[in-house]
Order: sequence, then structure tokens, then C-alpha cells
Amino acid sequence: MTTASDPAYPAHWEADVVLRDGGTARIRPITSEDAERLVSFYELVSDESKYYRFFAPYPRLSAKDVHRFTHHDYVDRVGLAATVGGEFIATVRYDRINAQGRPASAPADEAEVAFLVQDAHQGRGVASTLLEHIAAVARERGIRRFAAEVLPANSKMIKVFTDAGYQQKRSFEDGSVHLTLDLEPTAESLAVQRARELRAEARSVQRLLAPGSVAVIGAGRAPGGVGRAVLRNLLDAGFTGRLHAVNQALTEEQRELDGVPAFPSVGAIGEPVDLAIIAVPAERVPHAVADCGEHGVQGLVVLSADYAESGPPGRERQRALVRQARSYGMRLIGPNAFGIINTAAGVRLNASLAPEAPPAGRIGLFTQSGAIGIALLSGLYRRGAGLSTFISSGNRADVSGNDFLQYWYEDPDTDVVLLYLESIGNPRKFTRLARRTAAAKPVVVVKGARHSGTTPPGHAVPVTRVPDATVSALLRQAGVILVGTVTELVDAGLLLAGQPLPAGPRVAILGNSESLGLLTYDACLTEGLRPRRPLDLTTAATPADFRAALAAALADDTCDAVVVTAIPWVGENGALESGDGQVLADALREAAATGPAKPVMVVHVEIGGLAEALAAATRTAPRPAGPIEPSPQPTTYTPSRPPRPGTHPAAPAFEERASGSSAPSPPTGGRPGTGPEPGHNATPPREATRIPAYPAAERAVRALAEAVRYARWRQDAAEPGKVGEYDDIDEAGAAALIERLLGPDPDPRGTTLTAADGDELLARYGIAVHPTLPAPDAAHAVEAAGRLGYPVALKTTAPHLRHRPDLGGVRLDLADEHQLARAYAELRATLGKPEELGPVVQAMVPRGVDTVVRASIDPAVGAVLSFGLAGAASELLGDTSHRLIPATDRDAAELLRTIRTAPLLFGWRGSAPVDTAALEELLLRVSRLVDDHPEVVAVGLEPVIVAQRGLAVLGASVRLAPAPALGDLGPRRLPSY
Repeated sequence: MTTASDPAYPAHWEADVVLRDGGTARIRPITSEDAERLVSFYELVSDESKYYRFFAPYPRLSAKDVHRFTHHDYVDRVGLAATVGGEFIATVRYDRINAQGRPASAPADEAEVAFLVQDAHQGRGVASTLLEHIAAVARERGIRRFAAEVLPANSKMIKVFTDAGYQQKRSFEDGSVHLTLDLEPTAESLAVQRARELRAEARSVQRLLAPGSVAVIGAGRAPGGVGRAVLRNLLDAGFTGRLHAVNQALTEEQRELDGVPAFPSVGAIGEPVDLAIIAVPAERVPHAVADCGEHGVQGLVVLSADYAESGPPGRERQRALVRQARSYGMRLIGPNAFGIINTAAGVRLNASLAPEAPPAGRIGLFTQSGAIGIALLSGLYRRGAGLSTFISSGNRADVSGNDFLQYWYEDPDTDVVLLYLESIGNPRKFTRLARRTAAAKPVVVVKGARHSGTTPPGHAVPVTRVPDATVSALLRQAGVILVGTVTELVDAGLLLAGQPLPAGPRVAILGNSESLGLLTYDACLTEGLRPRRPLDLTTAATPADFRAALAAALADDTCDAVVVTAIPWVGENGALESGDGQVLADALREAAATGPAKPVMVVHVEIGGLAEALAAATRTAPRPAGPIEPSPQPTTYTPSRPPRPGTHPAAPAFEERASGSSAPSPPTGGRPGTGPEPGHNATPPREATRIPAYPAAERAVRALAEAVRYARWRQDAAEPGKVGEYDDIDEAGAAALIERLLGPDPDPRGTTLTAADGDELLARYGIAVHPTLPAPDAAHAVEAAGRLGYPVALKTTAPHLRHRPDLGGVRLDLADEHQLARAYAELRATLGKPEELGPVVQAMVPRGVDTVVRASIDPAVGAVLSFGLAGAASELLGDTSHRLIPATDRDAAELLRTIRTAPLLFGWRGSAPVDTAALEELLLRVSRLVDDHPEVVAVGLEPVIVAQRGLAVLGASVRLAPAPALGDLGPRRLPSY
């Protein structure tokens, strides 16, 4: 795209973006080769838009104009273009100016900016997106303010500036509006950017899931094959839009396939096509994509294989496929996809290889694996669960789980989100989107390929240095329900989709098997729940007894959830009977529907038809709900007297209650124990009293425990805490020190600071490192001890001995010169020469618990704060907690309390509790340092001795590097690999 006369072309400014209507465009710098494109673009702009741009009639560009608008130095003069299909649809440029408004160079930090958008593309958010990117470019080039002159009648452009969220000034001068924008990002500008990102990406998914017309490219002329199977599935699902079959080998006589109009190409259809399903060999896909792009298709689902999963040549084909699709403004699911399903009554889309479309329901399901997708669809179908939408993305070269989180966040038809992920392309963004979505509805994730150490074939993702355990901890921090298996994914999804959230961990257990009740009780304790003693209804219990016991349990204020256990009951002749599962299901659903809104689940053994009956979608009116106040005393459950053997009192059939007979219930996934806020209708009332059934107590309780933890997270997320603010922090001084230490030409790989420089930087944030003096020989050791004061510690700093007291490299409580000299001689005798050991002397500090505090910046995840106990606990057992930076006071408290060895901090086995408040403050100070100065890419404090009062940082390391680019904080862009 550049010529020999062009300055260095800034390729990193190129970006694919999603526009407001869900289509895509490419943003790139304008070069000297774009003269013809610019002229063609300008000819398509209306006279009115030209007048708004130049403040006068300007029918055509002169040769001088074309040269000026296509030749840039990419520093003082920059032009960007938004393109679709290789042609310009909009341009933006800035020219650096001085205080008098004349052309200037650095150090002038203001630039004049101007936009021009083709009329056919106005209203798509093109100018707003270009403003984000040109502002990022300007900041990179040292420009801090934009100035713009806009005619008062040009209200659209004025709105682009005023809605951007930047600090701005506005005045009226010489018949035009003069705007000045401060380009420093603000909380408001970031919020505006993310709101636009949400709308655009959600809209791009909606265009894929709710098309008005679909073309299946590659539908075979004879029955069989992938394309023909998808065509058949679309027909069987009752797709409500227009359906077309495309096969380039069709003869003139073949006008239909399975009764669907058939054509040799998309262009031959003669009417708009919203979505194309491509099922042709990989070598023919580019031709199919071009056919779609040239005829206005909005989105693609590529089922074809032989892409990145097949090796390097396939990976290049995949990259070319994405570039080609985006060049036409199309988004892409796949390649190697299994397909998509939307069960909404107005769509009924089954553009997948799933022969049986799932029933409509409230679960959204995303999977990166077709095989796992089949298993999940089958498992959910067998257990009576319905889906709102299903996506199997295959290699997910373009549309990913992030995009569907954007869509499901606002989708009124989805109450629960289930995801099977084998890789996360942008963990930082995924965590942000998951946190926002989880605040409204549960997000359940099972992650495959966690321990393989490699990216699954076909998944092109940025490399992250953060271990999977860290990513998992960050996902849990974001409210994600992280489960270990596909079975657990289904188990949790069934509970969350069909039942309200529990208000707490107190569990009532009732049933007709004492043994099954005890198994459930033990499982509750294992999962950290608080079970009540199981209520044994005996094997003679009837459905009426179950109904009465469940109603009593739900009415008990000391119970937050109920697990019902059931085995076949005793018949008249003493033999066990499986009975009619429908009768027991009706009894349980009646009790659940008429009682307070608490989760109910059933663990059953060999009761025919029970699970199916419990999952039946009998509609019910909303249930009453109110705050659940704990009661200190338990309630005793008393079953009714067992009837004569062989008699089964008929449970009254449950009928829909009259409208208005009860107060609204909390929406599924709502705040525990409370109803919806007045006027808040973001989530509809539950569709039915679906009681999930499980074949094992452990599975049921594990799902319940996840719901309890999620409900607690929802409550905590309402008050996320505060970032630490301390009067003694010298942010400006730290910035100046960092600038001096990095120097004018910093090493991009980074540099580790000397102990003195690192200690000085930490001191700017109120973090004092305990003094350490070198001891190259015994005499220097004695001198150092004299300066520090006895008692002292003698330690080695050699890498293989550092932080390893078990190897004998640390001698403590040396009370005088004699003990110090003897310890020094022992070190030399057992471990080596002083120049190999690097001995140092430190004054002793009060004894306490040895801990480790670390912070690091990962290019994919962002800044992470970590905490653990020093030694084997964190290094060998991996007992470390993690939180994203900036950390709040709540995050700091959780960091201490979520490690398995946390009891050692709070007085384990009679030991005195340590000063956790001081430790939390240290964590917040480290978080502030890394958050305020992205050049600080790593901090390690080890060990940090936490005593009963106060703490001491005995060792510290700090690493600096040029501030890394964190894509989630820059202008919106689609990933490119």
C-alpha cells in the first residue's frame, strides 16, 4: 500500500472494526497510492456533505487537494480511511497546528481534525469509530487536543464530538462552532466507547442469528452431504424467513432442492440474502465468499474444514478467509463450524448439523467444539432443557464467545449462558464482558485444553504467559461459574435456568431414603454448604407426604434451598414400586409453585418418568417472594401419617393461578431472596416450575454449591469496594523516577532495577523495604551488623539459594559478632565461596507468617495482583490467589482469604492472628503503583513477614519496560492473528 516516497507506513494503525449496524469496515492510514480511491469516494459524497466539510461549494477535488490529502508524514499530518470492499466510505485527517492555528511540528500538541463520510454510510457510527482511532494516533504522536470547526447546521458532526465523552470546550466564532477536545481518555469516554462496542457487536451477532433470508451454498443435487443436511434441518425447524439453495453445478432443469428454490450462485437469487451457510470444499470457499460479498450478504457460517486445524497452510487459508469476509463488511462464524440455532418463534433457525432442533428455552449455549456441541445438545434435550440460541464456532476465526456475551447480555430470551471454551483469545476483554453479564444472568464455563500446554488446533490466539490457574481465578473474580466437566456444565445450567438463586448456604434435605439423605448431607459438607439434618420420610412415604414436607421446608426461614431425595416406594404387597413419576412430579411442583421462591432439586433413583415430568414446561404464574430473614432456631418437619400400603392419594392437578393472585417472583438468576425492583423488567418471570433432577447426590449438590457461590458474588458485586487512596503516595515523583530509569531509548524487553532503585521507587508509594547490606567477607558482615544493630540475619542471594531456607542459606537470630562470624564460616564451608553466595546482612524483624506479594502485566490478561504464603505453599502446591488490577479493598480482603492456607493468617491451632489490615494495605499500594504506572511491568515482594502488629518487606524486585499496549483499553478493533 506504500510507495518508496512514503514515510514509514504505520501498519499497527490498521484495524478491522464493527460498526453500529453490525457490519464491519477496515480502518487504515491513507497513502500516496490512494489518489484514485479518494477521487471516486469524493464523487459519491453529496453536495451538502461537501459544503459541510469545506464551508463552501466544492464539487470536485483539485490535483493539489488530492496530493495533499494522500501524502502524509504520519506525525504532523495524518489521514485515515474507513474502507469496505477496498473502497473508501469515510476519511478523517488531522494537521498539527500552533497556538495561532498555523501548521506546526512538535512540541506543538494541538491538531485540527476534519471528517468526511459518504452519505450512504452516515448513521452507521463510522465517524465515531474514526474519532476513536485518530485520537489514539494523535496521542501516540504527542498531540493532546483536537480543534474542529463545524457549521451549526452540521448537527450530526457536532453530535459525534459532543457524545465522545472527552473533556471539551465549545464556542461560536465567525459563523461556525469551534470545538476543542482534550484527548486524554476519561471514565466517560471509556464508558461511551464500551457502550458503542456492546451495541455494535451485539447487533453483528443478531444479524447472524435472526436473518430474514438464508442461502445454503453447497447444497448437493442428490440427498446426502453436509449442505443438503443443513438445508433439510432448516426446513424441518420451520425457518420463518426465505430459504435458498445454491449449487454452481445445477442444470437449467434443476430449479428446486427439497422444495427450496435453487440457484447456481448467490447473484442469481435476485433478492437480498442476509446469511449464507457455506458447505463447499475449502478451495472453493473464496469464490463463494466473493459471490456473497458482492451481493450484499451480511454474515457467513462456514462449515467447511481443512483450515487452521490442518496445519500451517490451513492457517494461512483461514487468515485469508477472515480478511476476505471482513473486506466486504461481513462477519464470519467458523470455519470448521457445526452451525447455529435460534429457537425464537419468529425465527426458528436450525442452520446446523444437529438433526433435532432443541426445544425453545432460556439457555444460550456456545461451544468451540462440534463434538462437544453434539454432546451438550443431546444431554440438555434428554433432561428436558430448552435453548434460546446455540452456536458451535469451530475455529472461531472471527466471531467468538466475546461477541455472544455482548449479545446475550441484552437478550431478553436468555436467562443463563453456558460456554465450552478451549481457548480465550482476549482474556482481558472476556473477563470484563463476563463480569458485566454475570451481574445480570449466570455465566457458566467449562474450559478444555487446560493442561495440554498448547492451543487447540485451529485456534489462533495471542500468547499469554499467565498460567491457566491464574486465568481461572480471574474468571471466578468476574463472577463466572467455572466447572470442570461438560456434565457439570449441564447440571449447573439446569438448576440456574429453572430455579431462583439461593439466599444462602443453608440446605434442607428430605426424602424417603435415609442412606440417600446421608449421602446428600455429606456432599453438602464437602462443598462448604450448611445442611440441615436429613428428614427421613421412610419408604412408605407417598407423593402427598413429599408435597407436605417440601412445602414445610420452603416455608422455613432457616432454609435457603431444598434437596429432595427419592427412591421407589413400598407397594401394598411390600414390593418396591417405581410408581408413576408424573404423580410425584406434580406433587413436588405444586409445593414449589405455592411456596416461597427457593431452589428445589431432586436426587432420584430408578423412578420411571420422574425426570421427564419434572422438566415438563407447565406454565405457572409468577410466585411470591420476599426477603428471607434468618431464624436462629430450626424448624421440625413432621410427615403426615403414612396411608395404608397400596393407597396413593391423588395429588391435585396443578393449574395456572389467576393473574394477579400473587406478587411477582424474582427473575431467574435474580438477587437472592428479593423480588425485582419496581419498574424493572429486564428479565421476564420464569416460564415454568422446572425442577431439575439428578441421578447422584454429588452432582446435585455441586450444582447447588455453584449457585450459592454465584449468588454471594452477585451480592458482593453490588458493592465492589474502593481503590486504595493514600496521602503519602508520590505519583508524580514516581513517574519522574521511572522516566529517568528507563532513559531516552529504553530496552523493549525491559530491565530489572537495582535494589537501591527498586527500593526508591517502592518508597514513593509508601512501601518500605527492610535495609539489606552486602557482606562480601566476614569483616564486612560484622561492620554491617554494627550499623543495623543486633540481632541480625545472614542470608545468601545466589539464585539457586534465594528464598530457600531449607537449603541452609539463611541463619537467623545472630545475637553478637561471635555468632555472626561462626555462621559466616559455616556458610562458606557448606555452600561455597562468598562471591558465589552473595551474602547479605539484615536486622531481625518480629516473627510472623512469611508471605509473597507479586504483580505483573501480561499482554493478553492485563495487570494481575497475586498473593500467597512463601515457600512450598505457593511454589509447590500453587496455593496462590489472583485479582485484576486495580484492586479494591474488597479484592485485597479476598486475596488473603481465598488461599487454602489462609487459616495460618487468622490464628490456626492457637497461634496469634497476624496484622491482615497491614497486609491488605500493602496489596492496595502495590496495585496502585502498577495501575498508575504501566511501565512497572513486574513487582515481587518476597518474603513479606506479617507479624501480630505490622509487617516487614525483606526482599523486593521491580522490573520496568516501555508501557505495553493493552488492546482492551485502546480504540475498538476486531482481533487479528
